[in-house]
This record gives sequence, structure tokens and C-alpha cells, in this order.
Amino acid sequence: MADPIRIRPARGGEAGALGALCVRSKAHWGYDAEFMRLSWRSLQVDPAAIAEGRVFVAVDEGDRPLGVTGCAFLGEDVDLMHLFVEPGALGRGVGRALFAVAVEWTRAQSRRTLLIASDPNAVGFYRRLGAVDAGWIESEAVPGRMLPLLKYAVDAA
Repeated sequence: MADPIRIRPARGGEAGALGALCVRSKAHWGYDAEFMRLSWRSLQVDPAAIAEGRVFVAVDEGDRPLGVTGCAFLGEDVDLMHLFVEPGALGRGVGRALFAVAVEWTRAQSRRTLLIASDPNAVGFYRRLGAVDAGWIESEAVPGRMLPLLKYAVDAA
């Protein structure tokens, strides 16, 4: 049986390691070097977001990061800034656990909608969790690339 997954707030000083996790996770999908170069900045975790309590880490029993999620306010909604899983931990429920934390954080902020600019490879994952298609949005990282936009309605507390 796999180690249990625990979710905790990200800690100061972890931004670099968590950004590297995001890069490994994105690279798992086979993107070329130029795409990864263009994407690098958008995959980094903002230390200020960690300090503000908007970043959460899934860890194993040894406190080794298995995944990361982060949220930000976007008008009246919440933007899912990051949700990345260490490639070796895919299929273990890490992403589902992190998504649940992002939903709970959204609810705790009295917001009702979680917006997701999804990698095309992750659309099915978000749909299985109840997110619905909401159009397209231009990538902030790769000029001219359009990303599926999904939204998840958060139930009132």
C-alpha cells in the first residue's frame, strides 16, 4: 500500500523546490525544450503566496513533497494558479486531495467559483471532479496558445 498523503501549508523557503516540482510535472507530458523554457516562469511558486497561506503541499510520511496547489483571488472568483503532482506520484490521489484543499480554501474565502486555466492534458481530470467548460483563455506563458478554461462551483459553507 502507498504511503498516506497529508496536505499542509507550504513553508517559507520551499518556493524553489515547489517550482521545480511544477516543472517536472509539466515536462511529464512530453513538451519540448522551447515550450518548457517559455513556461518556466509561470510554473514557479511565488514566495508571497506561500507567506499569505495560499499554497498547499501534499507530502508523504517523510514530509517529501508529492504535489502542490496554489490559489489567488481573481475578482469575485478564485484562480487555481497551480495544481501539479510529482510524476512518480501520479495516480495515487494526490491531485484529487490537492483539488479538495483548493475548493475548501475557496469556500473559506467566501468565494463561490474556482477558475481553472487547464493544461489540455488535465482537462479530463478536472471534469471528473465536477468542473465544467467555460471557454478558452490565452496562455500567459506561451504566446498564441489557447488553454481550456474550466470553472468549478463551490457550495456555500
